[in-house]
Amino acid sequence: MKLISAPMATLTHSAFRMLVEKFGFCDEYFTEMIHAPSLLNNGQFEKYYVDTAPCPEKIVWQLTGKCEKSIVEATKMLSAFPGIGIDINMGCSAPEIVKSGAGIAWMLKPVEETRSVVMGVKNVLLEYEAKTKIHKRLSVKCRLGDDDFTDEEFFGFCKMLSDCGVELISIHPRTKKEKYREKPRYEYAEKLAQMLLGKTEVFVNGDIDETTFEKVKALCPSCSGAMIARAQVQKPWIFALVSGAMQGVEVNLLETALYFIDCVKRQQPHEFWKSRLDRFFTYYANNFSFAHYAKTLLLNAKTPDECECVLRQYFEKVPEDLLKNVMI
Repeated sequence: MKLISAPMATLTHSAFRMLVEKFGFCDEYFTEMIHAPSLLNNGQFEKYYVDTAPCPEKIVWQLTGKCEKSIVEATKMLSAFPGIGIDINMGCSAPEIVKSGAGIAWMLKPVEETRSVVMGVKNVLLEYEAKTKIHKRLSVKCRLGDDDFTDEEFFGFCKMLSDCGVELISIHPRTKKEKYREKPRYEYAEKLAQMLLGKTEVFVNGDIDETTFEKVKALCPSCSGAMIARAQVQKPWIFALVSGAMQGVEVNLLETALYFIDCVKRQQPHEFWKSRLDRFFTYYANNFSFAHYAKTLLLNAKTPDECECVLRQYFEKVPEDLLKNVMI
């Protein structure tokens, strides 16, 4: 089963990929959502969203947008970049995204409208392949649908995607409004993978970490990949861990955090430093014995240098936290 870095807004950028790749064993990196209209307008920060570091060959470009034209035109731009292919976000359930007509809204629109955008992107990729002999995969990330979804609607939607040439569906088996309190319905991922076997791959996503990975593998033997989201931020070494490469290894939490801060400073514009560090430490600080205390100090830090100072002072006070024994 492949190990996949899930797309997360303000997190799965090039600096974060550099940190994860330091530990290794991640097979594919989905980018954070790239807003198709902003990319086409050549906004001042778009070059950071399309940065391919550190491993261009593992990149999957995830596009979001509310209309077919912008998504298709953005695909024309991104198809020329290195990477595995294009992913259309049809799963984000953030209210502002859904209200705009993007994310999971694509699962709720008339099916002909959604089919049209998928075919538009597929045709761009087929034209690119005909010219260059380079194949780029088309994938879609989605959920189960609205809260009142039916099995017929969900599996019919996924069959439509497959019939349109989608080669991979990443399924987060929760509904539009279900949050982390509700358990993922992994059985839908397995049933989907069985239904599309030999035609369209399925990645399973949702609450996967070192404590659930083997269970998910057992529940979803027909799925070809496990997509890890929040756990990869708290434990950037998780891909190496679940692969069996890091049993009993100690991770230096300070060195790891300082490396990430340095990557952010080198790879992200200074306007992004604060938000990227805040988002990372919201998860990463959970490794610490006094997580709430450390998190509060880190989120109040205004600059990368202040973050570094907070970290050094914390580990001086709590030296027993410095080395984390990695085990399942």
